[in-house]
Amino acid sequence: MDESDVEGADDSRRREPRHPIGVAAGRTELSQDVLRVWERRYGAVTPGRGDGGRRLYSDADIDRLRALNAATRSGRSISQLARLPTEEIARIAAEDAREARRPGVGATGRSEDALIDDAVALTRSLDAERLEASLRRSMARDGLASFITAVVEPLLVRIGAEWEADRLTPAGEHMASAVIEDLLMESIRLVAVGSGGRKVLVATLEGEAHAIGAAVAAAVAAGEGWQVVYLGADLPAVEIARAAILARADLVAVSQIYSPDPAATVRDIRSIAAALPPPVSLVAGGAAVREVAPQLVRDRVRVVADMAGYRAVLRADLGPLAT
Repeated sequence: MDESDVEGADDSRRREPRHPIGVAAGRTELSQDVLRVWERRYGAVTPGRGDGGRRLYSDADIDRLRALNAATRSGRSISQLARLPTEEIARIAAEDAREARRPGVGATGRSEDALIDDAVALTRSLDAERLEASLRRSMARDGLASFITAVVEPLLVRIGAEWEADRLTPAGEHMASAVIEDLLMESIRLVAVGSGGRKVLVATLEGEAHAIGAAVAAAVAAGEGWQVVYLGADLPAVEIARAAILARADLVAVSQIYSPDPAATVRDIRSIAAALPPPVSLVAGGAAVREVAPQLVRDRVRVVADMAGYRAVLRADLGPLAT
């Protein structure tokens, strides 16, 4: 038997399903519930089946699940990672680990990392009082702009990843979002500018019950010196446009994180853009908007990929967009 035969035999043994789900859970530090969800919902692995239909995992499955666990704990989405080869997932996880240890990160980011870890733990235990106290201290210490960039944005990414991986209940996600939204609304009132500043109207589109994206957008605008008219969640396009005209807004910002009907998202955004007088600009963001961005290229809409892009819009000398 030559060397290639030995390697082939070793690889075959690694891919032979022989570990029950309890062993797989212990070796990967993932709960059995998470293993089942990652299989059914995302196709992360396809375990074999033993007597009675029991799941059996191979060594290769275990390695893949370990890599997925490491990468999701860095804040990445299981829905995106599950499509990648195991080697690529492991590379991403290793790169994230190196970045966390990189000189300079410790001086500016480790306290935020620890705060976010604690915030996720408090969210998991539904301890709203301690979560609010922790976030409030951070906002008071670092200021609104730094708090949003260093804490709120990465915390929301982590919470989303934990929820996707079934490590966080819907109740926990809703509780954390409510606490963060309340703090951001309070901060907007505290930093409110006079009547001379440019005015932005912020809302979510009809059908979007998650107001947290709009709340972050409103707080970012307040921190950039804009007057903010915050309408909250789930408003029809016609009402958003009417409110913007009535409030004499210079900019309308709409958020859509989830949409069961992408075509409706396109129609609503186009409807708002068409109803706004030319001096008023429209900016749209959120995962559901990014998915339909190519369909909005010819409309009077600025689609932003993230809060950095949104800040760039706020800081620009806004004028009418070409139709």
